[in-house]
Amino acid sequence: MAVPVAFFALFFAYPVAAIVGRGLKADGVWQFGRIGEVLSRPDLQDVLWFTTWQALASTALTLLIALPGAYVFARFDFPGKQLLRAVVTVPFVLPTVVVGTAFLALLGRGGLLDDLWGVRLDTTVWAILLAHVFFNYALVVRTVGGLWAQLDPRQEEAARVLGAGRLAAWRRVTLPALAPAVAAAALMVFLFTFTSFGVVQILGGPSYSTLEVEIYRQTAQLLDLPTAAVLTLVQFAAVGAILAVHAWTVRREETALRLVDPSQTSRRPRGAGQRALLGGVLLIVALLVVLPLGVLVERSLDTSGGYGLGFYRALQSADAGGSTFLVPPLEAIWNSLRYALAATAIALVIGGLAAAALTRRAGRLVRGFDALLMLPLGVSAVTVGFGFLITLDKPPLDLRTSWILVPLAQALVGVPFVVRTMLPVLRAVDERLREAAAVLGASPLRAWREVDLPLVRRALLVAAGFAFAVSLGEFGATVFIARPDNPTLPVAVARLLGRSGELNYGQAMALSTILMLVCAVSLLLLERIRTDRSGEF
Repeated sequence: MAVPVAFFALFFAYPVAAIVGRGLKADGVWQFGRIGEVLSRPDLQDVLWFTTWQALASTALTLLIALPGAYVFARFDFPGKQLLRAVVTVPFVLPTVVVGTAFLALLGRGGLLDDLWGVRLDTTVWAILLAHVFFNYALVVRTVGGLWAQLDPRQEEAARVLGAGRLAAWRRVTLPALAPAVAAAALMVFLFTFTSFGVVQILGGPSYSTLEVEIYRQTAQLLDLPTAAVLTLVQFAAVGAILAVHAWTVRREETALRLVDPSQTSRRPRGAGQRALLGGVLLIVALLVVLPLGVLVERSLDTSGGYGLGFYRALQSADAGGSTFLVPPLEAIWNSLRYALAATAIALVIGGLAAAALTRRAGRLVRGFDALLMLPLGVSAVTVGFGFLITLDKPPLDLRTSWILVPLAQALVGVPFVVRTMLPVLRAVDERLREAAAVLGASPLRAWREVDLPLVRRALLVAAGFAFAVSLGEFGATVFIARPDNPTLPVAVARLLGRSGELNYGQAMALSTILMLVCAVSLLLLERIRTDRSGEF
């Protein structure tokens, strides 16, 4: 545990604490009265209210739309199922900037709906809610569907034999078993939408702002650190409460169920009702997932002179974006790949050690450490990024001019995915195998290499894939620390969207399409590697 604890203390707790300290201290004295002053401001109360209710609405809408999909993926066997599972997972690993860009191309000015019917939904709450459903659909399908596929259907059949109707049997037998997974998925959806940044910043316009967007505005635009510090504390408290409840639901899921092999529970759809359900889910996937991504690709090819690769060719010139870049935007691709590979290596080391420590020990201290590892998913990435700039600026850790600063920030987001993917697999390794290796003279390192590594190799590859994908798309912290001569893909997209002109818009669409294709290829490779359903993601 020593290495992961030191990593999180130095690169997460220290920068966040430094930002909060600068905001709430004056002449070395804590000014806690600022908390009440900030929270009593009507404009910030409106931000907090909007953040909460849009997260609740997004969570409810996502569950309503995604739960039928979870059932279909869990219980039905149909051609192309694995490919479709990968397709619906692509939005979850896409950067929020790309998600916002895709819906801007669908719902915004000059978008598909605007061209066809003159309807615009950007700068409305509906665009934000739909984009959040798009982003989190796979989270519900994989979390709930993964458990649903392993529930023994004979228990529900036994209830029906004893006289219960179909609905009553489902409500009394299946629903209580699914409740922990549904609750865990709902909490994670609420967490991701409560801390939404890129989607709200692009689609919300000046009318809507979440806590994360407001923290960015107060920090980067208004330089009001006291207000940003208070909002960071509010978000930190909310995220801590959400993660505590999530950990409790995961423990219930792990201890309350007897599961079976998923291959025993899926079958071809039978009857008109089941075929209609499958068709409805496929239609939702086509409209909700495939259509926005397809429109994104179409807009990247739609130049003023007709369809072509003009916007992609323009990415090779630094002058094409005006004064937006010091280097050709195309270099952002290489920068992102280089940073993401380094971040993946860091996340695998830190996350692997953390998962191994959590496997071998128990107790409140370890459970608290487990929750700590999840905090970067919800704590303001903007605060972390700005904290990097003001804390890692003195020897021996003067990293402000070093390229490693970006992978360190990205690794913070990748570590939770590594831990949650590897932990269930490591816990499934029989301890007696390690003991037998030790009895035969193997050192702890050799026992890990000979026993654990062969059993968790596939889970390690899956964890690396997820860490790479989420590192590739990290935006909140990177927007602060990526240098103008070394932009990443998400930062480049945001800069292009922030400038007017058809060329800038088209280049943003082209870069977003490239980033989407890289993430899609990563997911397809993961589905080929992944032969089991281990891991929460």
